[in-house]
Amino acid sequence: MKVIRNSRLIQRNRRIGQIATIIALVVLGFGLYISFVHPEQYTLSLTALIIGFVLSQAGIYFGNRWGRSPRPDELLTNALKGLEDKYAVYHYVSGIPHMLIGPAGVWALIPVTVAGTITYDANKRRFRQKGGNIYLKIFGQENIGRPDLEANYAIEDLSKFLKKTLGDANNPLPTPQAVLVFTNPKAILEIEESPIPAVPLAKLKDFMRRQAKENPAPAPVIQALQQALPNEKWEGN
Repeated sequence: MKVIRNSRLIQRNRRIGQIATIIALVVLGFGLYISFVHPEQYTLSLTALIIGFVLSQAGIYFGNRWGRSPRPDELLTNALKGLEDKYAVYHYVSGIPHMLIGPAGVWALIPVTVAGTITYDANKRRFRQKGGNIYLKIFGQENIGRPDLEANYAIEDLSKFLKKTLGDANNPLPTPQAVLVFTNPKAILEIEESPIPAVPLAKLKDFMRRQAKENPAPAPVIQALQQALPNEKWEGN
């Protein structure tokens, strides 16, 4: 399997996360100092604390995705190791963060980091999370959110990217799909009714192999798309 990643983007966003975290600590410290030394400056103190909290959340966001190893791209790459060379995984290269192209077709890989028991309420069309770390839910951005909407947006963005990349080619455009990949080993999936395929990280490779057997993508289309995209020596821009 070929691996292509935008290393420059990863390094830049890692740096942004580090800077945001440092500034957040400084601003929060300033806000606490004002609250103790000059309690009459309530508005200034509160403003500093709010700004510091927002910056800290930005630092957590960037840190979780680009600063902490293994990063999502590293987890997905390791989980897919062993796939044949007809596959290529692209990280931060296309219109979405993570894309896999090969005999199984064109897939948007949506990493989901939450723990606990994950269910899908078909009536309300929502994912539900039971259990998990309360602290991380509040401060670590580890809520389940709406991964189904994220997957749908990824498919739309990927469709636009494919049209832009192969719009003038004679081959028909492949239909992109999405899969939710739960990267936390403490996640328990009970989501048989989910409209979006969902698998634990350890079963991602088997899922792709099964897709390639059940619904293989036309080889000429896949080859044309891979040839139009950056190769393994590309390091981003």
